[in-house]
This record gives sequence, structure tokens and C-alpha cells, in this order.
Amino acid sequence: MIAEIGLAALWLAAALAVLQMISGALALRTRAREGGGDANPMALYARPAAMVQAALAVLAFVMLLYAFAITDLSIKLVATNSHSAKPFIYKLTGTWGNHEGSMLLWVAVLALSGGLLAGAERRLPERTMSATLSVQGFVALGFYAFLLLSSNPFERLPVPALEGSGLNPLLQDIGLAIHPPTLYIGYVGLSVAFSLAMGALITRQVTPDFAKVMRPWVLGAWVFLTFGITAGSYWAYYELGWGGWWFWDPVENASLMPWLAATALLHSVSVLAARDALRTWTIMLGVLAFSMSMLGTFLVRSGVLTSVHAFAVDPERGTFILVLLGLYIGGALALFAVRAGSISEGKRFTATSREGALVFNNVMLSAILAIVLLGTLYPLLTEAFNVRVSVGPPYFNPASAIFAIPMFLVMAVGPLLRWKDDTPRRIQFELSLIAALLISVVSLVAILGDYAILPVLGLALAVGLGVAAFLPLRGRKLARVPVAVWGMVLAHFGVAVALFGMASESAFTQERLAAVSAGQTESIGGFDVTLESVDPVAGPNWTAIEARLAVSRDGGDPVMLAPQARNFWSPPQATSESALITRWNGQLYAVIGDAAGVDAAGNARWQLRLWWKPFVTFIWYGGLLIALGGVLAIAGRVQVDLRRRTATRLGEERREGLRALGKGPKAPEPAE
Repeated sequence: MIAEIGLAALWLAAALAVLQMISGALALRTRAREGGGDANPMALYARPAAMVQAALAVLAFVMLLYAFAITDLSIKLVATNSHSAKPFIYKLTGTWGNHEGSMLLWVAVLALSGGLLAGAERRLPERTMSATLSVQGFVALGFYAFLLLSSNPFERLPVPALEGSGLNPLLQDIGLAIHPPTLYIGYVGLSVAFSLAMGALITRQVTPDFAKVMRPWVLGAWVFLTFGITAGSYWAYYELGWGGWWFWDPVENASLMPWLAATALLHSVSVLAARDALRTWTIMLGVLAFSMSMLGTFLVRSGVLTSVHAFAVDPERGTFILVLLGLYIGGALALFAVRAGSISEGKRFTATSREGALVFNNVMLSAILAIVLLGTLYPLLTEAFNVRVSVGPPYFNPASAIFAIPMFLVMAVGPLLRWKDDTPRRIQFELSLIAALLISVVSLVAILGDYAILPVLGLALAVGLGVAAFLPLRGRKLARVPVAVWGMVLAHFGVAVALFGMASESAFTQERLAAVSAGQTESIGGFDVTLESVDPVAGPNWTAIEARLAVSRDGGDPVMLAPQARNFWSPPQATSESALITRWNGQLYAVIGDAAGVDAAGNARWQLRLWWKPFVTFIWYGGLLIALGGVLAIAGRVQVDLRRRTATRLGEERREGLRALGKGPKAPEPAE
């Protein structure tokens, strides 16, 4: 009954999505009660439909999770993606380690977010909320249709399988428990921001109050995307065994593009909330951010590309997603074209203001997004004409740097500027300090060695940006600085830390590839690495050869490393399991390869690949700091809202007390 309960819950949730969509639309057509008309009773069902739908979608996902936990081999999805001998944690994570299960997780999070929005949000005008819930129901309905019509996760086998096929070995890692769910939460947060943007556009109520409602969703989505991309980068770094942390793979880009758009949207919606400016820009970025998450979904699940990250599915599913992409984004752009002219831009500002700096950086982010999008899609376009091309770091790195470098420079200065209007002369000291740091770092690195220009510029910008991140605190009492400001400072400092790690890894990495036999020592980055032995080992669903490496530095006690070359037997696949030593200033990265013949004494030799990567861990420390800055920003906003509500409540209580004593104004008489 597990599959039947889950499937029934999905169908009921889809029906409620229809009700939510229709109810929200009907609410827009009814006259306000103040005008003397009665609201259509159907218009009252949007909120409860969204909340019940959330419960049903979560129930469906829990049913699939339980089926994987007990390895129910009568369900096709379990039989093709699990195995009874697989460790329990990978049975659970295998629930979303496939196309159908991951889409069900997506839909469950989408429904849960819609239910939370419907149940908890009371700040939006009812017309805007009705329009938002109607759009959210429309978005959810498309994904329910996708699941039920082409990707049913609860499909039964005619005869239960005797044993499962197992999960892709590359996915049998704790990273699967972290990376996909956090990305999906980020994508879904952008879908809610999209629905809010469309709701405000439909009702022409693009106001600071709307932006204050939208901002937590954008900020939450951005935090989860940041954490998900950071975790995914580190997972690929240690799991794939190739020594890199970013390959500009199309599916890596599919997660980066929504993050770039969400970063621009976050700053735009903050300006709208604080200064009542950038109204149409905010709506457009809301559409763009969701467009990028939909495009990423299409790339991963359409079968149009080959990637270690992609789900190998048939083109029919890709066509379905492409149709959804056309409906959602095409419809949103058409509505934007019709309504954008009726929305004013709000308050004006000069180019040398904080708003001006944010707009400049949003343009730079949009340009980088365009570069990544072009580089990702270009090979697919040429392949349609039977021409195969590869687009990688030689294109992405310099093309992105053209816009990233001025963006980082303005990012260092922007928080120091005042709102609406300012002059650079006022922050002359800060500008001089940042310029001196940039020049000093470039000069120092140039003296120390011959390095490529981009890593050198990256190091200089990282140092300058790291110092500039804390300059907004200069002259302020730290104990009284708002939590949200600390969040901004920490996020900007995290960008500097990550940039420092990227530039250092690119400039200073050392690599050694050798064929070694037992007892032989190789040196790299000040480390002496001795191969002691190579032994066969076995795991729950794999066998491997494991190298025992004794690693010492400066005559210290050796540390043991044990990289493995594994062979999984269900499904059959060979993988490399790297071994790492982490120090404050970098990582030693070791991978054991295939046998490489014998040496002169007849001893077996093995391929050993070593990297010394200075400060590479700063990349992921920086990512975590950025995400933590976002969390602090959310906490700061919540704190401000609570204080305002408390002040409002206390003010009302005081006025009521004065009225009771006959000293205050009388409460207004109720209208007839």
C-alpha cells in the first residue's frame, strides 16, 4: 500500500493545486467588500488549498522515503536505484539520487513553501496574495503533471525484482544528503519569489511592503543555493579524484546561473524595500532567477548533455520541461511587457550613491550570467549542426573576469556610500587604503615569482575586499551595529576569503604524477610521501586496492593516508577515492591509480598522483561565511520585525489604557 498511498496523495495534491489556482484567480475578479459586493465563495479556498496540498505532497515524499528505507523491490524506482546490501544512509539518500525521486523532493519542498506562504503571510494586500497563490498553484500544477504523467515515482513492477540494481557509486557519499536538498530548497525559494513578483505585477502593487515580504524568500533561497553550491564543489573535489574544485561543467553552471541571478535579485529587492527604487528591475530579476532554475532543470533532466552530475533520462521528459519553461517564463515575460510601463521606478538616485553601486554590480552580475549561459548552451547549439566543441576554463575564466574585476572593486566601495546621493570625496581615506592594498599585493606577488595575471589580480582584490568588508564598521559602536549589517559584512568578507582561496589555488598549486613501488618516496610542497604498501580491501558493496602512504613534513611524525581505487559491483563502476591532509595553509591531495608495471627489482609499481594546493580550503570557508552572512541578515530582519510588532502592540495597549482613563482619543465608531 506504500506506493498506492503516495500516488493517491500526489493526485489529491495536484487537484488542490488546481483549486488553489482557480480560487486565487476568482478572488481577483470579485469586488472588494468595501465596495458593497460579496466575494465569490470559491475565492476563500486558496489559502487552505495550499496548506492541505503541502501536507499531501510531504506525505507522498515520506512514502517514497519509506519504500527506499525498506528496499521495496516491487516499486520500479527502488529496484533500479537501490540494493539490499547498500548502507542504510545511502538507501535513504538514494530516494532523491535519481530523476523521479529528486523531482518528488522538488515538488514536496515547493508545496511546503506554498503552504507556509499561505498560512503565515499576512502583510501582503489580499489581492496581491490571491494573485501570488494563483501563480504558485499554476507552477505547482505543472510539476505535478510532470511527475504523474511522465515521471511517476510510484510505478509498480509486474513482478517484484529479486534484487535491486544499486545506486550510482559516485552518489554513494554523504554529499548526496546535503548537496541536492539544499539546492532544491534554493530553487523552490526562487519559485516563491517568482510567484510574489507575478502577483505584485498582476495587481500593480510593486511597493516597498511587497519587497519586504519577498526579501526573506530571496535571501533564504540565496543562502541555500550558496551552501548547496559550496557543498557540491567540495563533494566533487574529493570524490571525483581529479584534483579540481570547479570544472565549468554544464550542470555545475546550471546551479551557478540561478545563484548569480538570485544575488542580483537580493540586492535589488533590498533597495526596493529600503528606498522604494528599482521596481521594474526587481520584477525582471525575479523572473530571470526562476528562469535560470528552470533552465537548469531542463539541462539536467532532458538528456541533451552528458555530465557526471546529470540524470540520464529520455528526451520526452526534456520536452515536457521545455513546455513548462515556455509556459512559465514566456507567460511571465509577456505579462511583464504589458504591465511594466504602468509601474513607476520609484525614487531617483545618483550614480555615486549606494543604489548606484548596487545597480552597477547587478549589471555586472547579469553580464557574467550571460557569459556562463552562452558558454553552457553554445556546445548544445553547435552539436545540433553535427559540430562538437568544448567550452571550458580558457573561455569562462577570462570572459568572466572582465566583469568580475570591476564588480569586486565597486563591491568594496559600495557599502561605504550613502543612500540616494553621495560623493567619492567623502570616503577619500577608504579609497586610498583600498588602492594602496591592491598596489602592494600586486607588487609583492610580482616580485616573488612569475605568475599569470588573473591569479595575481584575484589575490590583490581578495585582500582589498577583505579589508573593505569591515570598513562600514569604522567609527561605530560595534555592540549597537544591527545584526543585518553584520550579515552584510560577513558575506562580503566571505567573498574575499573565497576569492583568496581561488586565486591561491590557481597560482601556487603543485602537482606530481609518478610511478612508485613500496618504500619509494616522492616530495611535494615540503611533504615527503612514502608508499608503504598497496593492499586489497572490501566494503559492503565494493572491493578496492588501498595504498598506505606515510606523509611527513620537516622531519615530523608521519601521518597515514589511504587513497583507494574502488570497484563497485552493483552497478559495476570504478571510482577513485582521494585522501587528504588539511593544514591551515592548504591541502595535500593524494590519488592511487592503476598498476604501472614493475621496477628493476621486480617490485610492482603503482601510479600515484599528488597535489599540494595552498589555501584551497579558503574557497569553502568563504562559501560558508557567505551563507552565514545571509543567515545573520535573515535573523536581523526577523529581529527588526519583532521589535516593530512589539512597539506597535505596546502603543495600542497604551492608547487603550488612556481611553479607559478618559485621557486619550476615542476609538473610531464602526462604519455602518
